[in-house]
Amino acid sequence: MRVDSADPATPAPRISQHHHIIEIARIKPTVLRGVLLLMETVVVPTLLLYAFTNTVGSLWGLVAVLGWCTLTVGARLTMRQRVPSTLVLAVGGLVGRTTIALIFSNVYVYLFQPIVGSLFMAALFLGSAAIGRPVTARLAQDFVALPSHLFHDRRVRRIFINVSLIWGLSRLIDVGMSLGSLHFGVGAGLLSRGVLSTALTISTIAICAWWGWRRMSRVPGVSFRFA
Repeated sequence: MRVDSADPATPAPRISQHHHIIEIARIKPTVLRGVLLLMETVVVPTLLLYAFTNTVGSLWGLVAVLGWCTLTVGARLTMRQRVPSTLVLAVGGLVGRTTIALIFSNVYVYLFQPIVGSLFMAALFLGSAAIGRPVTARLAQDFVALPSHLFHDRRVRRIFINVSLIWGLSRLIDVGMSLGSLHFGVGAGLLSRGVLSTALTISTIAICAWWGWRRMSRVPGVSFRFA
């Protein structure tokens, strides 16, 4: 994604003073990065835990999840690749709840912690929106290349505030689904985390991307061009 400005030599304190064309040239790599992140932090760990729990035991399943987290980040560091902040956040949470589950030697602890995590994320998204410093503005920079001064514009910041509100509501819905699934056992809990929560996350991403693009395209001085 490349941003062209009508007068790049002159700094623009407000978006309306200069027209910015945000050229969307590589949608596919962005989507693939998002899918890869979801696979690395949700789908694969859940499948590992499910497979090990039903074969050699839940304890080894939790160890396998920790090993996967180490491999995910370690491979990027070894190849000297940038580790996205979204991946650090997701893997950090995964390592934390897996470690706690190992300490208690109880897979239910592993399944219950995402509920606490979703409540924390809901508070983070909703709280950052309430104080006018949406965390989504920072996370978006892992996927969209926008000039930093755009994030200081009141209208653009309002867009990210509303996106934070959508994510906060999504996390609360995830809490409800997770609590409901735990009443039906470990298998249902893993199904909820691996399938239902993943589907909810994908839907939330799609809604936020569609809604954010529409709102951003209405901001004076900003337009999108598909290369």
